Amino acid sequence: MRGNAPNTKVHYKGKDDDFVIFAESAKAVQEWKRDKSVPLAQVVNGWKIFCTHKQGSQGILDGASNAHLENEFGTHKEEEVVKQILEQGTVIEGENPGRDGNRNITMGPTVAH
Repeated sequence: MRGNAPNTKVHYKGKDDDFVIFAESAKAVQEWKRDKSVPLAQVVNGWKIFCTHKQGSQGILDGASNAHLENEFGTHKEEEVVKQILEQGTVIEGENPGRDGNRNITMGPTVAH
């Protein structure tokens, strides 16, 4: 994702770890909860399940192993795990920080020569 782009995460606090998936939007998650016939591919942004090692939704995102998923959800099938996270998780909306700051102010017109 590029800077200044909105992002939507779904955070699931498990017994042993915290899990995060990225969604297209909070609206897409709500629509899926109301109507399960909506394809998950229209709700989930990238089929990757992350664990944060008990650091909430702000921790370092590591890919969750099959063992992590099996221990927490009873299955390592991504579709089943994603459904559980969407149903029981918390939707968090945010924005990636911009990438438009000064890169090297020693060059260019801002420095008197």
